This record gives sequence, structure tokens and C-alpha cells, in this order.
Amino acid sequence: NSQKMRILITGASGMVGKAALLQCLEDEKVKEVVSLGRSKCGIRHPKLVELIHSDFNNFNAISHQLSGFDGCFYCMGVSAAGLQEEEYYKLTYTFLNQLIETLVKSSPQACMIYVSGEGTDSSEKGRLMWARVKGKAENRVLNAGFRSAFAFRPGMILPLKGIRSKTPLYQFFYTYLGWLFRFIYAVFPKSIVSTSDVGDSMIELAESGYEKTIIRPADIKTSAERHRNKLKL
Repeated sequence: NSQKMRILITGASGMVGKAALLQCLEDEKVKEVVSLGRSKCGIRHPKLVELIHSDFNNFNAISHQLSGFDGCFYCMGVSAAGLQEEEYYKLTYTFLNQLIETLVKSSPQACMIYVSGEGTDSSEKGRLMWARVKGKAENRVLNAGFRSAFAFRPGMILPLKGIRSKTPLYQFFYTYLGWLFRFIYAVFPKSIVSTSDVGDSMIELAESGYEKTIIRPADIKTSAERHRNKLKL
């Protein structure tokens, strides 16, 4: 499959979204990237189109602009810290569900990738509020009816290429313990992934699929490596 892909990304200003965006812009297999968000993502590139949309409760108005995608990388997310369940549910599940409702009709041929988290509760019944809500979101994505769908659970991420976390606590760790992350990355390569691994893995899954639907750090490494090997050919 040497056809070049069109990719839709949400959450491009966050750490994972920016990782996906940068890898897509650099990648010869991707011909166009559309960043869907409420504001501009701050990057200019000939392959990048910005789709500004303020109402994440409804995507009907832009349904025609959501057609013809080969992949959707849903990287938009918030930390549950300090949020009531109702607000977290809206930001995590409702917005995702609204986009799926429109996108699955406009681009059913897309590979849908949802960035979830380690510890997500697929049963939707556990004690932890955020894990239940993310579990519901994962299940919605995996059963939505796209060409293929994956739930990403990246765990610890080593930021490369100047990418920063929007969560102050995480950024504090990266700033002061970056050497430790790099050490772990070198010594225990399967336990931690880099932002570049995440982006390359997403492109690989959109292009060629994968043998599992829940994607953990070791799977991210494996698929990213497969993708890089293809690029070398």
C-alpha cells in the first residue's frame, strides 16, 4: 500500500498530539495533516491544514471537511485531577463520541486511534472514575465501525524534538528528571517510549494495521520499528 495518507489529528497542542503531528509532517507516507482544534496549533508547514472548530459538542457543520481521511489520531485529553466526574466525562467521552458520530459517516475508511492511558478500565465498572470513563471511550472507538481502530496506552513518554507537556507536573519531571527517562529508555527500551515512537507507531497502524487493538509500550516500539524499517527500503 504505497498510497499517501490524509491524517486528522485532534489535540495537536498537547504532548502526544504534537508528537503525532511532527512525525506525520516529516513522513513521506503522509500527504496531508489536518489539525482539528479550537485554536491554531502554532506550527506552519506546507502539508498542514488547520481546521478551527469551536463547538466540540457538534461536528455536523464541518462534516464535509471530515471526509476522505485515512486516519484519525485522537490525542485530545485532560488530566482528571481536580475535575468532577461530569466535567471529566464531557471532556473525555462526550466530545470524542460527537466526533465519532460525524467522522464514521464521513470517513468510514479511516483508522481511528484513541490515546488512552495505562490503567484504563475496559469493564467500565471499576473504582477509579477516570479509568471507567476512559474505558468507555476506548470501547466506543473500538466498536464504532471504522476500517480499523486502536486504543493507545503509552505509559511513560520520553519527549524529543523540543516537545513539552502541557501538564505542569509532568513537565517538571521531564525538566528535572529527563536524564533518568533517557537512562531508562536506553537500559529498558521496552518500558518507556519516546514521542517519536508514538508518532511512528500511529502512522504504521493507520497504514498497515496491527495484531492487537489495545496498544501498549512494547507494541508501540514494535510498530514504530516496523515503520522505520519500511522507510529505509
